[in-house]
Amino acid sequence: MTTGEPLIVLDSVNKWFGPLHVLNDVSLSVGRGEVVVVIGPSGSGKSTLCRAINRLEPITSGTITFDGRPLPAEGKALAKLRSEVGMVFQSFNLFAHKSIVQNVMLGPVKVRKEKPAVVRERAMALLDRVGIANQADKFPAQLSGGQQQRAAIARALAMQPKAMLFDEPTSALDPEMVGEVLEVMTSLARDGMTMVVVTHEMGFARHAANRVIFMADGQLVEDAPPSEFFANPRSERARDFLSKILTH
Repeated sequence: MTTGEPLIVLDSVNKWFGPLHVLNDVSLSVGRGEVVVVIGPSGSGKSTLCRAINRLEPITSGTITFDGRPLPAEGKALAKLRSEVGMVFQSFNLFAHKSIVQNVMLGPVKVRKEKPAVVRERAMALLDRVGIANQADKFPAQLSGGQQQRAAIARALAMQPKAMLFDEPTSALDPEMVGEVLEVMTSLARDGMTMVVVTHEMGFARHAANRVIFMADGQLVEDAPPSEFFANPRSERARDFLSKILTH
């Protein structure tokens, strides 16, 4: 499944927000084609970890490398890195005044200077892939939350990234829309996309993850295959967390 050097490597990463130690000596590597799901209580540092990987959140100490290179601090190199790492947030961040297909085309045309005709074809194929090709010419406000999030996934994929980061992509959605977004993510995972997913959706963690990372208080407490983690968490923190969420 994974070959050669890992795609993403975090080594002794620390992050402070003032007196708050949000990432505490975190080391993690993600292989190519691997799906790593990060779970844990609120405030455990999950989102910060996710955002550090494409440097939306600069770190205080330690190193992060992507595809064998340290994360650039700024400028063109950082823009290039960001185009290689797709990101999907809780909020869809679509441009309200552009149609769905225009939203998906924007990155490749503006950042990569690709030909609009070529990009449009790819954008339509991606909208088809996430199941909303028939909504291409509508504006974000005309779509449901689930459709908007699927458009946001298509937009990230349009840059043909080497990895995808998902920061609680379903937490702002109505419950009946969660499934349609997780389905798209599961199909990406099956196709071998490298993914780091912060989520509360335990079903997704169980079925789609190669590894589950459990975080608490800024630390990486457990790192195990889902079958192992859910059946037999090693730490008290993880057992406590699972008993609270799996009984509801």
